[in-house]
Amino acid sequence: MLDKSIKIPGPDHPISIEHNPSRVVVTVGGKRIADSHNALTLREASYPPVQYIPRRDVDMSLLRRTEHSSHCPYKGDASYYSIVPGGERSENAVWTYEAPNAAVSSIKDHLAFYPDRVDGIEEMASPEAGSF
Repeated sequence: MLDKSIKIPGPDHPISIEHNPSRVVVTVGGKRIADSHNALTLREASYPPVQYIPRRDVDMSLLRRTEHSSHCPYKGDASYYSIVPGGERSENAVWTYEAPNAAVSSIKDHLAFYPDRVDGIEEMASPEAGSF
């Protein structure tokens, strides 16, 4: 049985979420999947930083929801999407916390991408993000 406990970030497991001032672009198979100037950078314990991109800045028509799910005691239950143009490599490449725990509520309505399942997650200084 899956442990659905909720843990609060603290000194032993810190989590910080900050607005990323850079433009963040995610590409797969030559297509822009996401393009945002409103990404949030989540830093959790010793893990690499993760870019959470607002759903409105992601081309949702290129994603397919899957049955896969996971649970993080700090963030909550995650749902997953595959990126259609990425084929098999991009299965379950995207995750989102649709009802995140209170401590990380700002990532609601944002999507994150596994770096090894996309061609690139680029951060670039830019005054304007593109749009779809």
